[in-house]
Amino acid sequence: MAPIILVLNSGSSSIKFSLYDGPTAHVVGQISGLGAEPHLNLEAPLSGRQIDRALDTTDGSSHGAALAALLPILNEELGDRSVAAVGHRVVHGGTKHDLPIRITDAVMQELRVLEPLAPLHQPHNLAGIAAAQAAFPEAEQVACFDTAFHRKHPWVNDTFALPRSFYDEGVRRYGFHGLSYEYICEYLKHYAPDAYKGKVIVAHLGNGASMCAIRAGQSIGSTMGFTALDGLPMGTRCGQLDPGVILYLMTTKGMSADEISDLLYKKSGLKGLSGISQDMRAVSQSDDPRAAEAIDYYVFRVRRELGAMAAVLSGVDTLVFTGGIGENSALIRERVCTDQEWLGIQIDPALNNAGDGPISTQSSKVAVLVIPTNEEEMIRRHTEALLTTSPVPA
Repeated sequence: MAPIILVLNSGSSSIKFSLYDGPTAHVVGQISGLGAEPHLNLEAPLSGRQIDRALDTTDGSSHGAALAALLPILNEELGDRSVAAVGHRVVHGGTKHDLPIRITDAVMQELRVLEPLAPLHQPHNLAGIAAAQAAFPEAEQVACFDTAFHRKHPWVNDTFALPRSFYDEGVRRYGFHGLSYEYICEYLKHYAPDAYKGKVIVAHLGNGASMCAIRAGQSIGSTMGFTALDGLPMGTRCGQLDPGVILYLMTTKGMSADEISDLLYKKSGLKGLSGISQDMRAVSQSDDPRAAEAIDYYVFRVRRELGAMAAVLSGVDTLVFTGGIGENSALIRERVCTDQEWLGIQIDPALNNAGDGPISTQSSKVAVLVIPTNEEEMIRRHTEALLTTSPVPA
């Protein structure tokens, strides 16, 4: 009998959860609006239970309180079985962690040190772990890292042109969204093995966005670097930025490190450019000229990085769109791929509008695919594998 595994993806104001019995998700959902207007959405396909309701502010005051409120519902679905392990998405694993790992006090301390490198994610990932430890004291807690997929990419994509001492201290390019890229690679390996063996560019486009050049399942290049700020513009994050802008903001504008961090992480990207929203759907539906310009810039940067990733790979055989925008916005996919025949990319408008599976024309030299990502399933697989291959000593 497969172990029952709970997968948690803890954000600043939300907890996404999936309860697995083997590959089957018994319960999926999320608690959003933590600390403000907490709301529970839950679906249990096997029992038929569905919940869509506001939570008491006390129940949604923190990650711990939210899990405690969720626990009775999960226990009802579990019956006489119990959670064997809780798998967690942890954004940053630093230089040390390139594999899933059991969480100990020592590991937690190592991960807290990395909080400044992923301030939008890491503190909340760790808050979710602490809450799960309290809610499921008998379960194994397992960390799965977004940076792990990139840890063996070439040194030239790992370093900055700074004195070597900084590299030795860990100032290097880590890359992120690794669980998503790993899932896409596993999907290709199973359903399109020839594509998996070739040169693949994956565009993970969502509220967070990045692109990755992959050869035979191995990360070769990534648009994200030391932190999750680099590369493409995102919902509220700036993407690539001349470091001189930071110096200007400090010396001329007198902005503090906290003020600059708030600007770059929370007030930039689509939200900052459009002045409307961080949500691509809202920006796309607006007739404000600033919204059109924000989309223009977003598409420009994706196209620019597409060319860069192709250069890293010395060509491209397969282009995959994934993530919330990549999977759902036919407009963005169309604009990214228009006039890209020089790369061998041609998409079929009807297939693109359908947005499911292959969207390239039969004559396209590059296969263009839309593949929904599933980071939770990747965490489940890692957690189950760790329990199976490395059981807890008696």
